[in-house]
Parts: sequence; structure tokens; C-alpha cells
Amino acid sequence: MDIERLYEQNTWWKDSRLIEQDYDILRWKEQSYTWIPGILQNISLKPFALHIISGPRQAGKTTAVKLLIKTLLEQERNPKSIFYFNCENIADYKELETVLRTYIEMKETQHISEAIIVLDEITLPKEWFRTIKFLIDTGVFKNDVVILTGSSSIVIKRQVELFPGRRGHGKDFVLHPLSFRGFLKVFEPSLVEKIPIIATLSDIEKKAEMMAVYQKELDRHLARYMEYGGFPIAVTNIDKEKEEAKRTYLSWIKNAVLKAERSDILARQVLKIIVECVQTDVSWEGISKKIEIKSPKTVSAYVELFTSLFVTNVLYNLDISTKKIRFGKNKKIHFRDPLLLEIFEDWCLVKTNNKQSAIAEAIVIEHLTRRFPEQVYFWKDRYEVDAVVLEKDKLYGFEVKWSEHAESKRPNNFTNYTIITKKEYSKHPSKIPLSLFLSMFDV
Repeated sequence: MDIERLYEQNTWWKDSRLIEQDYDILRWKEQSYTWIPGILQNISLKPFALHIISGPRQAGKTTAVKLLIKTLLEQERNPKSIFYFNCENIADYKELETVLRTYIEMKETQHISEAIIVLDEITLPKEWFRTIKFLIDTGVFKNDVVILTGSSSIVIKRQVELFPGRRGHGKDFVLHPLSFRGFLKVFEPSLVEKIPIIATLSDIEKKAEMMAVYQKELDRHLARYMEYGGFPIAVTNIDKEKEEAKRTYLSWIKNAVLKAERSDILARQVLKIIVECVQTDVSWEGISKKIEIKSPKTVSAYVELFTSLFVTNVLYNLDISTKKIRFGKNKKIHFRDPLLLEIFEDWCLVKTNNKQSAIAEAIVIEHLTRRFPEQVYFWKDRYEVDAVVLEKDKLYGFEVKWSEHAESKRPNNFTNYTIITKKEYSKHPSKIPLSLFLSMFDV
């Protein structure tokens, strides 16, 4: 590969100040509100390290790594010791090796002993992992920090398993859209400083009481968060850019479905049923009866794909007496961000019943799932509990009631039970307004 092609993506090699003219940095600076992703503080730059940053498209992964590069250049690091390459237009592992060999040759010529190598959207080239694994095994990267980004969790998760003992100081990071607390950090950082973070779920009631004085301010921000969600482009540029973000994200979803060798037409049908049934438990067989797909296994595969693309959260029914998952029972499916629900409403030409209630429940599930991965379920018997968290062998139940007066009866099976409300706060029964609840999760 011609070295000039690498210069195109690494303009700082000519002059470190050119990072300020980088497209992603310019867009970041032009935003009405800016922030630096928290994961940048946790990435070790001690070689050898293989870091992997995953997360949905438009969540800010590319901006994050460009900000990291900007910081390193400001620290007067040798510009040519920082290599960035977007892999979107690379066909396979052979082309990827050609790119890396070209940089490695230049690095050796320049007598650079240690490098930061950033490969953006690494999962797009076919069998990309073959090149990375080979270069690690042959010691080419022994003095380097390699950072990989990708937008499909299932692809990365399965292929990361091919690197046992090859990660060095490397870690896995997930860059999500902004949580509500992250949203507050952007728009009113002074308020966030006054709000405690929960360490365990047993802290919720006590800390919520301390924050009741801030509820009016928090409710104001929550209304905006529920409308725009946490994707950076939608949050910072509001109406005009929100529509652009919706078009961009939908286009990416369609392409991702096709690359997974699935039908975008069938994907649309499955998503339509999910929108219509949000807040209602469903079965794969029940979905298949309403669309062209007649195989419950195929429906399950589509939902698994949506989950891998950070689109949906799937909650399984938990048997609370045995604390075992009932995989054969109905599931509940939630969209992970309010913007996603709006995107699929538009694409599928369907409207959500009780939309604000659906959004409220979904963002509770999302915050709990980020904080307690693979520990969040739901329960349904005579009553239904929207979220059940199994923390340190204790069950915590949460029910979302999006109405002016939240009436609910605590199921006898739950000692720890909280009703998440629109505005109401009380101790007996335990009721916490949604804005207070979400603000305590630093996820």
C-alpha cells in the first residue's frame, strides 16, 4: 500500500496541529455541547495492550479515539508513533495486513520503538482477527498499544475469544449512548456533583431521599432525555441533527442486517411486532404467527441480531422461588434508547401504545442492565414485575408506573420492592421518581 494513503488518515504526521482540522474533531468542536467519553481515562497506554471498544453506531467511538489522539499529541508524543486507520473500505485480513505492514515499515525506518495503533471499525474486513492474531504471535506488536473499535457486540465477543493470553494490559470497553447521568454531565455538570452514585441497590431509598430537593431540575432534564435519548449527535444538535442521526442509524441497521445475511424486509416485520408489543411479554412463536417468518428459531435469530447491534434488551422470566431463568417462557423486549424506538416507529409505520410509559420502562431496564449485566429479568405470575435484579443472591423488584398517581401493590414474594414513578416520592410504600432513580446510576 502507498504510504500516502496512510497520510490521508494521519494528517498529524505532517504537522501535529492538523489534528485540530480533523473532520471528527471539527464536528466535536462545532457541537453546542461537548464532552469527553469517560472510557478514555481508563485505557492503559502501557505496552503491550490489545484494547477493544465496542458499542452502537453513532455512540461516539471514532470521536473518542480521535480525542485520545489529540490528547497524546498535546503531550508532545511523536506524531508518527500514533497510527489511525478506518477499516470500512478494507475487504479482508490480507488487505489489513498490507496496511499494517506499510505502517510498521515506516515505523522502523523512523526508529519508533513504541506506537499507539488505532484500527476503527475493525469488524468490517473479513476474518480481520487472523492478521491481528498473527502479528501478536510473531511479536510485531510487543512494544505497542493496539486499540480496536467495532459496532457489533456479537462479532467482537465471539472473535475476542480467539485472543486468549494475547491481550497484555488490554481491556474490553463498551461505549454506550449517554446515560441520564451522563446527559446531566453535559447540560448541567454542577447539578451532577450534588447527586450521589449508588454502590448497591440497597442504597437507593436512602440516597433518593437526600436528592428530593433536586427533583424539579431533574424532571426538566428527564423530559428532554426521554425525547432525544443519549446518542451524541441527537443530544447536542437537537431537531435538525436528530433527523440526520435517525437516517444514518437506520441505514446502518439495514446494512448490518444484510451483512449478517438476513433480510431487511423480515427484520422490519419483526421490529414492527416488537414496537407494537413493547411492555408486553411475547414468545418467538407468537411473533412468527404475525409475520411471514413461520419459524420461531428464525425469529429468535433476528432478535439476537438486534441485541448484538445494541438495539434491543431481552429480559427473560425469572422463577423467583428457585432463582432460575425460565427460558421457555415469554420474554420482554425493550429498545435501548428512546431514539431507536422513534426510528423503528417511522420505519415500520406503527405507533407505540402509551409511548411515554414505554420509554420510561425501557430506560429503567437499560440503566439496570448496564449496571448489572446478565442479572436483570422480569417476573410474571398473578402480578408482573417489570424488572427483577439478582444482586448478591438478593432479589430487588422494580415496577414502572408512569401516571400522576402511581397505585401498585407489592407482591408478597418481594422484600425489596420499589415503584418508579413519574413524580411521586414516598417511603411506605417505596416510591421514587424516575429522574431521581436514573440520576444515581453512573453507567
